[in-house]
Amino acid sequence: MSSYRILVLGSGMVARPCVEYLSRSCRNRITVASRTLETAEALVAGLDRSHAVRLDVTDQQELDKAIAASDVVISLVPFVLHVKIIKTAIAMKKHVVTTSYASPAVRALEADAIHAGVVLINEVGVDPGVDHLYAIKTINEVHAKAGKIREFYSYCGGLPAPEHSSNPLGMKFSWSPRGVLLSQCNSASFLKDGLHVVIPAAELMASAVPYHVADGYNFLAYPNRDSVPFKEFYDIPEAITVIRGSLRYDGNPQLTRALLKSGWLDTDVKTWLRQGMTWAQITARLTGAADTDESSIISSIRQACSYAPQNELDLIISGFRWIGLMSNTTAEVQATLIDTLAKHLEKTMSYLPGERDLVMLQHKFIIEWSDGSVVGEDFSISVETRTSTLELFGDSEGRPAMSVSVGVTCGIATQLLLEGHKSFTTPGLIIPYSTEICEPIRELVEREGVKLIERKI
Repeated sequence: MSSYRILVLGSGMVARPCVEYLSRSCRNRITVASRTLETAEALVAGLDRSHAVRLDVTDQQELDKAIAASDVVISLVPFVLHVKIIKTAIAMKKHVVTTSYASPAVRALEADAIHAGVVLINEVGVDPGVDHLYAIKTINEVHAKAGKIREFYSYCGGLPAPEHSSNPLGMKFSWSPRGVLLSQCNSASFLKDGLHVVIPAAELMASAVPYHVADGYNFLAYPNRDSVPFKEFYDIPEAITVIRGSLRYDGNPQLTRALLKSGWLDTDVKTWLRQGMTWAQITARLTGAADTDESSIISSIRQACSYAPQNELDLIISGFRWIGLMSNTTAEVQATLIDTLAKHLEKTMSYLPGERDLVMLQHKFIIEWSDGSVVGEDFSISVETRTSTLELFGDSEGRPAMSVSVGVTCGIATQLLLEGHKSFTTPGLIIPYSTEICEPIRELVEREGVKLIERKI
């Protein structure tokens, strides 16, 4: 019996559960490649049929050699590198799996993939990934009974468990916070009551509103990315509202908005930002404070955040103080302001041993049913609300919920591809937007403990 050669690019937090799942099959031979050999070696420790190599993905010669020796490539490196990796894999007629959204640049490669007989599986993590599985499940069940999805809401958050969320941002990090901070500075678009709504990046955090998912939580929700295409992706042309977004604990959007307003999330290089500067000096420069003492900085923060009511101002100032942005401690200055802040938060807001994370995901469907009877000139209509909810905590063995829900889903999709499942063998893009693709993944994901609870409200 021939073996499957799997190349995993990246050794971050989601890689271990992915490799663990794939290592269960005696036919799989797994190579984990990372810029840091020691990190890859730690990842494969104790796993059967798995070994580590050093690889710099930006080195084309190294990448060519590694991909040539594989049957399938799992790209768990930053999404900006996916196109380079996919182009190389297509040239060598190797399949690719990623957990990331299929970007326009990736979609543009589909014709080349089809011509080469290559399968490109995308969006097989948790969000995107598991969210698709249960959205498609309910939508198809409703359509099969002639119902209509009039409104669709989907919110997800990767958060610390409530007992470990006491810092002002209500966040903990297992990797660089830069990506998390930037994700809260994007524009968003969605459909609401038939209208196409666009939220500018500068106002995204201002759009966050209280959102009830489950008792015991105090969430704010805001739209994320472009939700509009999902009306087509999910085949719900009847929907007048389609919103996909993110969940954060109350306090996070308010403080993040203030960090953006004050300039701390700026991605441009600043010539004035120099080694040896204190946090107070940087914040004073950003906010135009008259001096570097705390009272002057607070006064300038109040002016920059004049939009905020007093209770929110108090939260913002407390947050700046807790993070240390008004202190006379020397900052570990990086190339940009956001990188300087991210480096600091990575040290001060990392998970400690014994602390667990939480993945909270909920779909809400507003469903319209017609019983076929006529009242006056209209059909009799009834409305029903359903939810599908995932509340997944990191386990007692220290495996983060985010790592498991993303990594295992990716591993399952990869194994289905390797074993020649009929829904995973057609060359080109494969994204879980159909029952044929979603159901095989969902059935196996549930066996791993990742399952949404469905309710009628």
